Amino acid sequence: MDIPFYITAAVTVIATLMVITRHNPVHALLYLNISLLSHAMLFYLLGAPFAALLEIIIYAGAIMVLFIFVIMLLNLGKETEEQERKWLKMKVWIGPSLLAAVLFAEFLVLVLSSEGAAFGPKTVNPREVALSLFGVYMIGVELAAMLLMAAVVGAAHIGRHKRLVLHRFLKEEKEEHEEAVI
Repeated sequence: MDIPFYITAAVTVIATLMVITRHNPVHALLYLNISLLSHAMLFYLLGAPFAALLEIIIYAGAIMVLFIFVIMLLNLGKETEEQERKWLKMKVWIGPSLLAAVLFAEFLVLVLSSEGAAFGPKTVNPREVALSLFGVYMIGVELAAMLLMAAVVGAAHIGRHKRLVLHRFLKEEKEEHEEAVI
């Protein structure tokens, strides 16, 4: 289990560094998705398949879709059409695809090579999950919530457009003043 764990940890660190260093928000989101998937793989390797499943469904699925919609809605305009054309080029997808392929190959090797369950399955009811999330892992849950809130605020800040006209009356006065000057 040591080698797959270290491979996944390396993919996690690389993907997370790529999230931080990308200037384009969509590229950063692609690498963030790979980072979240590799976190799920780490949970699986550590014997927490339920946490891995929650990581994939909630973070890599629902929240990433939310982030993509926020960025898509906030970056409207003619100048973004050229950006969208660049995003469809193959070279944009090479890095995230390679990291995702490493994780997928590692997952296939682990699942196919294991003779039976690697860890004994245990039924976990929702009460136990809630007690662990809001008991032992309370700090982690709070940090994840703050990170998500900071990401949404950052997306709103990135996509914010400066208004030239704050109110319709101010616009009319400005136009009248410009006409008077001319």
